[in-house]
Amino acid sequence: MKKMFFSLAVGALALSVGVAAQAQVTAEDMVKFRQSGYTFMSWNMGKIKAQAVDGTVPYNQEQVAAAANVIAAIANSGMGALYSPATLGETGWKETRLLPAFFEEQDKVREVAVNFVQQANALQEIAAMGDQAEIAAQFDTLSQACRACHDDFRAK
Repeated sequence: MKKMFFSLAVGALALSVGVAAQAQVTAEDMVKFRQSGYTFMSWNMGKIKAQAVDGTVPYNQEQVAAAANVIAAIANSGMGALYSPATLGETGWKETRLLPAFFEEQDKVREVAVNFVQQANALQEIAAMGDQAEIAAQFDTLSQACRACHDDFRAK
């Protein structure tokens, strides 16, 4: 019984610390976290492109699958919580290019975001199977999902 109460107390303390830490995230931090996630995702997309699409690097199924796992993990990480109107024009590692339309067209944002997650998850599944042609095709589909957000919600 004492262990259960101790566990509950520790859990409640951890939750309150987590909520307090989340409340202290600044708009600048939000932009930095977003930029870091997308930069890491881009690096992993580059690995897949070089190996499975362009062939400029020898194909290694394990590396491609690992890169696809990273992309899917970031896509599913809940990065939507890092978007706030307060981040418009904010500087993280560099100035954000997020457009106000992102907050004005929430249905379109949701549609684009859901599609991006679905395509990232599909790439992860296909990469695990290892068929290079299927990976290249799904990589193209995922790239189009990325562009959909960039075209409408990111300054050039």
